Amino acid sequence: MSDRLVKKRQEETRRAAQMMKRMLIHFRGQMDDQLRPEGVTTAQLLLLKTIREKPGASGAELARTCYVTPQSAQTLLKGLEVDGWIARTKDQQNDRILVAKLTPSGEELLVTAEKLAKAMEKKVWQGVSTEEVQTLNAILARCMENLDA
Repeated sequence: MSDRLVKKRQEETRRAAQMMKRMLIHFRGQMDDQLRPEGVTTAQLLLLKTIREKPGASGAELARTCYVTPQSAQTLLKGLEVDGWIARTKDQQNDRILVAKLTPSGEELLVTAEKLAKAMEKKVWQGVSTEEVQTLNAILARCMENLDA
C-alpha cells in the first residue's frame, strides 16, 4: 500500500472513530434532554433496565454490566432508591450484599423512558436501510473483536 493510501486510510479510520464518539455523545445528550422532565438520566435508565433484566444482581455486577465504576453504581443506586424507583434488600445468601429490584413507579418510569428512547432511535436511523444497519453492525463487531484480541 502506498504512503498516500496509508495516510488516507488513517484519516478515514480516525474520522469514523470520531463520528462514532460524536454520535454517541449527541444521542446521549438528546436522550438526557428528553428524560430530564421524567427526573432520570440515561445512566440511571441503563441501571434500571439492567436491574429489570438481572433481578438480584449485586452492585458490583450492575456496575460491570453498565460500564461504570462500582462507586458510580452505588451513587446511582442510592439516587434511584431515594426517588422510589428501586427497593434494595439484603441478599439471602450474603447479608453484606444489597440487591435491587424495581418498584412499580420504577417500572412505570422505565416504560415511559423506553418510549422516548425508541423515538430517538427511530430519528437516528431514519433513511438508513436494514442492510446498511446490518453491515454497520458487522463492521463494529469486527472492530470490537480486534480490540478484544
